[in-house]
Amino acid sequence: MDASFTAEQDEIRRTLRELLQKRCGSNELRTAVDTPAGHDPALWTALAQQLGLPGLALPETYGGVGCSATELALGAEETGRFLAPSPLLATAVLAAPLVLALGTETQRARLLPRIAAGSLTAALAVPGTALTTALTLTGPNGGEWAGGGRAGGVQARQVGDSGWRLYGQVAQVLDGHSAELLLVAAHAGGFARSRTLLFLVAGDAEGLVRVRQTSLDATRPQARLELRDVAAELLGADDSPHALRELSATGDTAAAVLAAEAVGAADRALERTVQYVKQREQFGRAIGSFQAVKHRLADVYVQVQAAKSAAYYAAWAIGNGERVGGLALAQALEALRTAAGEGIQLHGGIGFTWEHDAHLYFKRAAGDELLFGPVHRLRAYAAEGAHLFESREVTV
Repeated sequence: MDASFTAEQDEIRRTLRELLQKRCGSNELRTAVDTPAGHDPALWTALAQQLGLPGLALPETYGGVGCSATELALGAEETGRFLAPSPLLATAVLAAPLVLALGTETQRARLLPRIAAGSLTAALAVPGTALTTALTLTGPNGGEWAGGGRAGGVQARQVGDSGWRLYGQVAQVLDGHSAELLLVAAHAGGFARSRTLLFLVAGDAEGLVRVRQTSLDATRPQARLELRDVAAELLGADDSPHALRELSATGDTAAAVLAAEAVGAADRALERTVQYVKQREQFGRAIGSFQAVKHRLADVYVQVQAAKSAAYYAAWAIGNGERVGGLALAQALEALRTAAGEGIQLHGGIGFTWEHDAHLYFKRAAGDELLFGPVHRLRAYAAEGAHLFESREVTV
């Protein structure tokens, strides 16, 4: 592994950081999350047209930039620094890879160029409480999470030659209230031939009810979807059960990108805390000069740097057949939680107020762990996959 970045990768980071510094300050962030969409459409257009961010890891054949997951992770690191609310995670990290992997040539040609251009946003409709299982991050993906028979979830039935119809409900769908395209995971076949499939549903489909939910982290808007006999298009050419396999493959990439995003947020939270302790005075001197404060921040720095190395390695490992995204995500989420928590403590009273941004980083840490963790389950499943705690007979 070459630990250095290419000139192109450095340019992506620099250009994106400059754009977000201008367009995603504290006031702009708070204004964006209060809009019906939960993000600034103008900023999303700029990210797509000026930087090609949603198509960064898509092939050039479909209008993408043709980069690897590493470039997408570096882009996510910068959006994480500013907690930039955007459809990037739902569209480019979760939905687009599934369309690329499972879609027919007609579906790819119809959807991917629009996703790459930023003119089409998408969301993966998997029950939020089962998202990490569906992505094979905290447990094996057998499809039970989607509900079977009459057990809930979303049910799919084929109606002659007229296509598929979906019925059910999904909660905690990232950007589900505003996405123009939904990838809905649903069970089909009843008890005898039960299988989980992915379906394409238009955001304005008849019978689809979308309600934005109040979420802990306002920069990650979520929605509840109700599908009442909604027309849907099967993603792919047939109903062979490849959806679970591709969800698992997408999960490792998503974990690596999320790890980089969390590292960016942790790095920025630490940076802001260091700036503040240099200015805040107590007993006639800056609190940053106290040894206890220095030690606490040094511990956070070491944790953030270790998480950053793990995130970079996980992004690089995707192209080399090594699955370590879950471990990198666990380390990054833990670093973000520590950096955000120490930031609030060392900011003192101001850190607890709604007006300060410190609480936004803490809520991102807590919200991400609820959606994509928790940390101990990410590590436990990785340990199980590596057979770390299996007893083995030793012969002498």
